[in-house]
Amino acid sequence: MAQAAAVAKPPAPPRRRRASATPRRLPYLLIAPAALLMLGFIAYPVISVFYYSLQEYNPTKPWRNGYAGFDNFVHIFTEDPLFWDTLVFSAKWVFVEVGLQLLFGLALALIVNQTFVGRGLGRALVFSPWAVSGVLTSAIWVLLYNSQTGITRYLADLGIGEYGVSWLSDTSTVFPAAVVADLWRGVPFFAILILADLQSVSKDLYEAAEVDGASRIKQFWHITLPHLKDAIILSTLLRAVWEFNNVDLLYTLTGGGPAGETTTLPLYIANTSVESHNFGYASALTTVAFVILLFCSMVYLRLSKFGGESK
Repeated sequence: MAQAAAVAKPPAPPRRRRASATPRRLPYLLIAPAALLMLGFIAYPVISVFYYSLQEYNPTKPWRNGYAGFDNFVHIFTEDPLFWDTLVFSAKWVFVEVGLQLLFGLALALIVNQTFVGRGLGRALVFSPWAVSGVLTSAIWVLLYNSQTGITRYLADLGIGEYGVSWLSDTSTVFPAAVVADLWRGVPFFAILILADLQSVSKDLYEAAEVDGASRIKQFWHITLPHLKDAIILSTLLRAVWEFNNVDLLYTLTGGGPAGETTTLPLYIANTSVESHNFGYASALTTVAFVILLFCSMVYLRLSKFGGESK
């Protein structure tokens, strides 16, 4: 039939324009300068340390400079007794400091979390030492430990001890004295983090526990501690790394003495590089310290099951 009506085709749907990739890339482009800057400031020193750890590099003895291979590392593990002494002291320092800071920080956080008159002022006083730099903290405690004008003189006036005693010069008292000085600065760090997590605990849990007849100790053990698990793990890990790398306080307070009794591995590294100018060997020591910290951090996070659900 000649007059067969042609079936009108429906109009073709308009083609969708491809979404521009620029808006999606814009955030990455904006942060790229800062990211590259941070990468440069972080990556370059790390790579430099690894490079110089394989070199014999001492600016005061340029004729001996050159590629040393793994000789620096062999010397560390086989011929350097100071490395093992400072590593053992570093482990002792970290264990004592982090343990005591966690204990006192937890206690302070529980206290200032309560409602009482002047709580704001109490919190400010508790947290204020954390705002003081390590060198200034050392200067304060050097004055407090001064044998002529410090604590020992006032104790001697009360008939406790003798005049002229310096706790920082005695091998039997220098470690406890340094521990107390660093506790003053480090305890607020734990108190701040733990208090922030305590304030997120639902009050309904404690009210339900009281209805069930749970004591304060049971509430703390079964409600508070499980809730604080991740905060405690993270804070102890961060503080352990910082205490291991502690140089400013011990260097200003004791200089690593007396007789090397308070020389940590990072302080030994600082003395090797700054005083002895042996940057190659100091870089090798730094590389070993980095591997130790990395390994211990991974093991600690694995064993503590950080981020997992508490049973």
